[in-house]
Amino acid sequence: MVTSLPLSVPRIVVAAPASGHGKTTVATGIIRALTGRGFTVAPFKVGPDYIDPGYHSLAAGRVGRNLDPYLVGIERVAPLFAHGAAGADIAVVEGVMGLYDGATGEGELASTAQIAKLLQAPVLFVVDAAAQGRSIAALVHGFRAFDPEVRLAGVILNRVGSQTHRSILTEALDELGLPVLGALRREAAVSAPSRHLGLVPVAERRAEAVDAVDALGGLLDTSVQLDEVYRLARSAPPLAVTAWDPVEEVGRRCGPRPRIAVASGPAFTFSYAENAELLAAAGAEVCPFDPLHDQTLPEAVGGLVLGGGFPEVYAPELAANEALREEVFRFGRLGGAIAAECAGLLYLGKSLDGLPMCGVVDAEAVMTDRLTLGYRHAVAASESVLAAAGTRVSGHEFHRTAVSPSAGSPPAWHWRRNGGAVTEGFAGTRIHASYLHLHWAGAPSIARRLVESCAVV
Repeated sequence: MVTSLPLSVPRIVVAAPASGHGKTTVATGIIRALTGRGFTVAPFKVGPDYIDPGYHSLAAGRVGRNLDPYLVGIERVAPLFAHGAAGADIAVVEGVMGLYDGATGEGELASTAQIAKLLQAPVLFVVDAAAQGRSIAALVHGFRAFDPEVRLAGVILNRVGSQTHRSILTEALDELGLPVLGALRREAAVSAPSRHLGLVPVAERRAEAVDAVDALGGLLDTSVQLDEVYRLARSAPPLAVTAWDPVEEVGRRCGPRPRIAVASGPAFTFSYAENAELLAAAGAEVCPFDPLHDQTLPEAVGGLVLGGGFPEVYAPELAANEALREEVFRFGRLGGAIAAECAGLLYLGKSLDGLPMCGVVDAEAVMTDRLTLGYRHAVAASESVLAAAGTRVSGHEFHRTAVSPSAGSPPAWHWRRNGGAVTEGFAGTRIHASYLHLHWAGAPSIARRLVESCAVV
């Protein structure tokens, strides 16, 4: 049954002038500190990022979700928020990049500012003040004045040098009437390891991640006025919205429930929670498995979903699991339904950095020094288990690997990049493998089509 979001769900957006100011530190720490005080916190991340929500989930003990208007459509943002915030005492939304940064060339689309307006949520502004004095007021004033519909409600100072430094900054912001709700000293930094695509996912460093998140919670509990943060969150006005419902999106399906194996574990950490919810709503039994350690696919599966992650980091271990690679190869050759994106594409190929992979897709992959990153409007180039030819989707690329060839015959997608036409990925009646990451809530027919493809095996 479709339910409505309670009118009084408190919510706050954590934003910054640019990347690197400390949004993840502050957002994750606040989530953990509030959870430690007994609040049920619903965590969210603006944009397509998979890694930060993993830390949010760890901090909240509740799944972290993404809010991305480019991937799911503006009209679905508030319903997805309502779905994810159900039963929570407060929702904390971490922004992306700078407050007004979004999809290149598309105005405010997919920006933190747009999300704040769609949710009618106050903004807690995190500023790296390491090299600033009174000029911080000019910076914050400019961001507040740029779009009067965005309500900057408080400031968190990061990398403050001393008590005197904090006093200078606070006095400057007092002139704007903006409260400083906390300050983090430079020497109090808590770090998490990173590499070529950002932070190392929680699944790869569980024990260390728990310690880091606990430390962040302790730091924010003593450095930020959490009572005031909660008060600001409660100032968000009633949000009249019907919660997103995966069953409503895909329609009820009768008949046997096909089993679909979904890759998980340290090498395959990139997945939106709603994708699995849509598969289940469409009538599938979702069966997680870990390609690093499991020797076989789950029993009696009719479909295989291989999402994103870091197979390049675990290529030796994936190659060493020869039994599973051979089973995946047989599954593909016998006509099992396969949907793969990014990491999944690499795993299905013949090799990755010279190490053997599954060989379902006739392509070889290598690491490069070039980052491919950005949103894409794509059109399905051919029929596949994922989409009918001509289906239009919005997705995201994020990788430092390259496959050769870059597309099969038939290919998966057509799109335009830097003014030129791109043909990408590998498709067939029983397979779809591509670099393009999709949030299935933006095209729920994908889940229905995949489940129905599995049911006919």
